Order: sequence, then C-alpha cells, then structure tokens
Amino acid sequence: MKGGTTLTRAWSERAAEVTPGGVHSPVRAFLAVGAAPIAIIEGLGATVTDSAGKTYIDWIGAWGPALLGHAHAGIQEAVIHAARRGLLFGLASPAEVDLAERLIARVPGADMARFMATGTEAAMTAVRLARVVTGRAGVIKFAGGYHGHADAFLASAGSGVATLRLSAAPGVTEGAIADTLIARLNDLDSVDRAFDQRRGEIAAILVEPVAGNMGCVPPETGFLAGLRERCDRHGAVLILDEIITGLRIARGGAAERYGVTADLSLLGKALGGGMPLAAVVGRREIMSRLAPSGPVYQAGTYAAHPLAIAAALATLDALDAEPQLYAELEARGARLERGLREAAASAGIPLQLQRVGSMWTAFFADRPVRSWDDAEQVDRERYAKFFRALLERGVLLPPSAFECAFLSRAHGDREIDATLAAARAAFAEIAS
Repeated sequence: MKGGTTLTRAWSERAAEVTPGGVHSPVRAFLAVGAAPIAIIEGLGATVTDSAGKTYIDWIGAWGPALLGHAHAGIQEAVIHAARRGLLFGLASPAEVDLAERLIARVPGADMARFMATGTEAAMTAVRLARVVTGRAGVIKFAGGYHGHADAFLASAGSGVATLRLSAAPGVTEGAIADTLIARLNDLDSVDRAFDQRRGEIAAILVEPVAGNMGCVPPETGFLAGLRERCDRHGAVLILDEIITGLRIARGGAAERYGVTADLSLLGKALGGGMPLAAVVGRREIMSRLAPSGPVYQAGTYAAHPLAIAAALATLDALDAEPQLYAELEARGARLERGLREAAASAGIPLQLQRVGSMWTAFFADRPVRSWDDAEQVDRERYAKFFRALLERGVLLPPSAFECAFLSRAHGDREIDATLAAARAAFAEIAS
C-alpha cells in the first residue's frame, strides 16, 4: 500500500481511537497527500525509519530543527550530560546566560533575549511588547504567513490551515482578530493601504523574512527594506519571525543575509537542535519592558528548560566549528535544485523549485510563487502524486504542498543522487 505498511496502518487505527485525527499536529496525518501516515521510531543523520522498519531519506528535517541532521552526537551528549544533573529546576541557570550572550552576538540589532518553549509563545510575546511600547493595537501580517496557533495569528494563516483546506479558524472570535490587518507578501502597496486603513493605530509588522509556511517564498528585492522604512516612518515595531530562518540561512539568519535590522526577532527550530526552544531577541529599550524589569508579563515553567539550553549551546558550538557550513549547504542546495528542475523539464512538468539556502519547495506551477495569491493556485493533486511516488521509493517530502523541505549538514552527494534518481522516476510516473 502507498505511504505505509500493515504495521503502520494498525498503529494509525489505534491512534485514531485515542487522539483526534490520530496525530498531535494536523499535517502529520498525511491527509493532503492521500497517503497513510507513518510513525517514526528513529532518525539518524539524513534518514528516518518508520515503525515497520522502512528507512527514508528525510527532507522534512523535523520541520526545520534538524539543521545538523538527526541524532547529532554533540547535541545528544550535551542533553544527556544536562539530564544527569536534573531535568528541570524552575529557576535560573548560568547556561541560559551563556546562550543569551552568544545569541545576541549573532543577531543584528539584538541587545537582550528571553527564552521560552515554542514559536507561538515567542510571537505572542513580541506582539504584546510592540503594543505596550507603541500604545497601539493593530498588527499587520501577511496572507499565508504562519506565526503559531494563537487566535490573533490564525487570520489568513498558511501552512497547516491551508493544507487542510480550512477557510477559517473555528473557535477564533471576530474580536480576537479585529486588530490583525492582512497585507500581501512582496507587495509594499498593500502594506501602505493597511497603514492608511488604521492610521496611527499600527503597533507592528509581523513577517517571515523568507516565507516558510506557504512553501519557500523569498523576499523580493527591496521588500524587507521597505518594511523597515515604513515601520520607522509610522513609529511601528518591525518583528521578523525567524523561527524557521534563524541560524538556518546564515549565521545571523535572514537579518544578516538580507541586511535588515528588526526591532524584535523570533528564533526557534534550528536553535534548539531538536529540543523545544524559542526566543525573542531585540532592542534593549523594548525587551526591558518584559517582567520583572517592566510591565509586560510573560512566564512559563518550561521556559529556558535546562535540556533545551544545553542542546542550543551544543548547536552553536557545532556551527561555530564549521564556518564553511553555510557555503556547503548553499552548494548542495543548488545541486539539488538544478537536478530537480532538469528532471521536471525532461518530463514536461511545470515546476517552480524555490530555494533560499537550505530551505526549498517544489511548487507544481507554471509561474513563480511570490505571495499567497500565487501559492493557492499551485497543483496540490500533482504534488500529492509526487509525494506518494517518492515515498514508495524511500524519499520523504513534507506531506503538504505548502511546507518547506530542508537540507541538513547530513545530506551529502549520496542522498542527493538517490533523491534525484527517485524524482526522475516519479516525474515520469505522474506525467504519464
């Protein structure tokens, strides 16, 4: 059977009895690609193995955290060492200070950091800060952008909401999204209209500098600089959601790669190296408004969890030990991109392979995807067929046309060659 085995099917049937949809995050159900879900029991390097014992070349990469590959020895050793000293204390630790100092040294414009467990928490905290420092309520986000599942961020969200073809977010009241204004990615005129709509009431622009939740959509030349200029002109806070791009596309993330300095940045995924960790970093005059030094409340029992801090420090150690890694990822990504483009063209299949560093998406479309307007026109059914064809051949893509795939340090020539061979066969199959 496609996308699974008898053992996997038995697992999914059991899961459906005790968990809504059988999964704990919707995209894991594989509904959008017409395949049975797989249950992973092991990840090593660039591969994962399911509960039936089948091993796949993994291009999901835990949805971004596995920048260094699965089960990285240095990260594992750091987590084990930390665990032996105790799992959780609920108090401060010297290691979190070490991480904050090293992190703000990497991110342009950052003076202070606050750690928490999830990207959703980080986005909520940043928006709350922006509202307090500006005395305003409005937030501009972009159609198809995803910043976690807090109510205010589910207005025109991408990724999982789009994957499941949900037209709205049940349970979210109109009041919860009344202060969320929607602009079009890579369209500064739409941003100007949003500022005009609520003149003097916009607290912040919240944006993924490289969209990762409608697939990989890079910023057009001048777009991020244009957002910076508009925030300065209108007295609003620029929040870069670098939960995906932070540490992944450059040492200092998108801020470094594109030369734009945010007031606040959100980091996560690759930062934790596989452990749940996120951060808000930013300018001292804004960050100092957080309690206990200021009035903006944010707290969490698992904030700056000792094991997650240890994993993050080991991640930075590994990245600093290989300063050439980003250039190597760029070269490998370019090789994969070129091969997939050529394979699709040989099969006569329209394909937009969009990539920024080690982030990439194969859009089945005849024109580039630059915004959610373009993304929602892609051929989802052809993507689903491509996904299933690759899965049968031992290659695992994201089970959604609107999620990024990720290259890791562990993906070498062997994995790229095998993926391209599988893709050529898959393109030929779906073209017939």
